[in-house]
Amino acid sequence: MEWLHGALIFLAGIWAGTINTVVGSGTLVTFPVLVALGTAPVTASISNAMGLIAGNVSGALGYRKQLQGRWRSLATLMPASLLGGVTGAYLLLHLPEEVFQYVAPVLIVCALLLVVFQPRLQRWVRNREQVPGNALKDKNHGVLLLVLVFLAGVYGGYFVAAQGVLLVGILGVFMAGTMQQANAMKNFLVLAVNVVAAVSYLLFAFDRISWPVVALIAVSSLIGGLLGAKIGQKLKPVVLRTVIVVLGLLALAVMLGKLLA
Repeated sequence: MEWLHGALIFLAGIWAGTINTVVGSGTLVTFPVLVALGTAPVTASISNAMGLIAGNVSGALGYRKQLQGRWRSLATLMPASLLGGVTGAYLLLHLPEEVFQYVAPVLIVCALLLVVFQPRLQRWVRNREQVPGNALKDKNHGVLLLVLVFLAGVYGGYFVAAQGVLLVGILGVFMAGTMQQANAMKNFLVLAVNVVAAVSYLLFAFDRISWPVVALIAVSSLIGGLLGAKIGQKLKPVVLRTVIVVLGLLALAVMLGKLLA
């Protein structure tokens, strides 16, 4: 790996670790960089997901205080995330790589839309939070919540990108509590999905893992996760979203270019 490529991946990993903790769409930073540097899409997805686990850990631990009184709810949702992550990883490993090459651009568009419209989603969630009569309570929507968390896990195990944004939206709407608590739960659930997916990759796709990429993203996302938990919330959301959208569009252009070539 050339040193310039390594430096770009390292910087992308720091940025991804930071925004994964704060917003939840860091893969839309690292995945485009890896694809643009010539990494095969499935290898990029697998190696990126494994590397980002370190950032997931530091980000989740940084938000653990926000889970006071919510650990039981997290324990209830965790099996759904784990099962979803295993299912998504299975699909990634067993569907033909050509399927991923066609599906990934669609998933990138969906992830970008989630990032772009996240402010509106958050405003809607806050409105429900501020008007008790509008709030959807856990006990009345438990099954639906579990199903949605499972589907978010499938998405995360297959593609990773913006699953955090999706989870914050789900948790913010279907669970009583603050947005900070929803974000804290999101960090732990995303960590669970990525860990079970990584175990699947190690067992069944060892030869498709790029270990230099994993190492670079692991170290850099760990730093980014710490930054995100400490100071990331002070960064302007519009800056984060702009970078995510630009890099996401770059990945989309590269992948569509390969398909049309």
